[in-house]
Amino acid sequence: MEYQIIVDSCVDFNEEVFGDPNEIKRIPFQLLIDDEALTDEGLDSDELIRKMKASKHKITTACPSLHNYLEAYKSCAVNYVVTISSRLSGSFQSAMAAKQMLEESGSTSKVYVIDSKSAAAGQTLVVLQLKRMLEQQMENSMILLKLSQYVANLQTLFVPVSVNNLEKNGRISGIQVIISKVLHIIPILGSNGDGVLELKEKARGETQAMEKLLNIIKRDAVNMTESVLAITHVNARAKAEELCEKIKGIFSFREIVIFQASGLSTVYADDGGIVVSF
Repeated sequence: MEYQIIVDSCVDFNEEVFGDPNEIKRIPFQLLIDDEALTDEGLDSDELIRKMKASKHKITTACPSLHNYLEAYKSCAVNYVVTISSRLSGSFQSAMAAKQMLEESGSTSKVYVIDSKSAAAGQTLVVLQLKRMLEQQMENSMILLKLSQYVANLQTLFVPVSVNNLEKNGRISGIQVIISKVLHIIPILGSNGDGVLELKEKARGETQAMEKLLNIIKRDAVNMTESVLAITHVNARAKAEELCEKIKGIFSFREIVIFQASGLSTVYADDGGIVVSF
């Protein structure tokens, strides 16, 4: 094989969009719930959500190791690696360290590591963009340039209906959690442009959250007719499809794709969560 695409398991898959999932090499995170370590590969999402809800402790994750990436690089002459935002995880750093080790070994294999500066739907769109450019047999320098521009303009919005895991993982304070639950406040989070999540809006209930989400898309989306919008959902297919139809009725995106959340996305977006990227 001349080249391969390597991703960590924050990428969400949809075989109708990507084709054969075996064409993309997936390096899994480890999800740590209570005393159990789960490999983020082929997980039953319903069972994962059940375990998350049953746990009263912090749910942690461990990114792929340098060794995981290094072994993947050895199997191919040219490797394109797309990771979750380097500001959210150590996956990018592991991939880069493995690249350096490969180069120091004298290997002639090439490795190009792309920091998606996003996660879930956003990171998945970067992979989809890369896959299509490789299929078009673009020059390597042009691929890297266009991907850099794509990442710089990508917007990702994260709407967690439940704040339970955000609380367990220390992402929001106990007082904020109490206010959120009592007033049914749903945060709308998004990247600050450098891969760090920040609060974009607050909404009272899911209906208002979806309305505010649409308003943000209207305000910020550019070149819609040339762009793909992605929706990642956590155990909320009907909600994702309803949102998709609303977006189609209002906006003129070239394509809208829906993804089921990976295990890692499920941990942070939580049951019923939605991630939108464009």
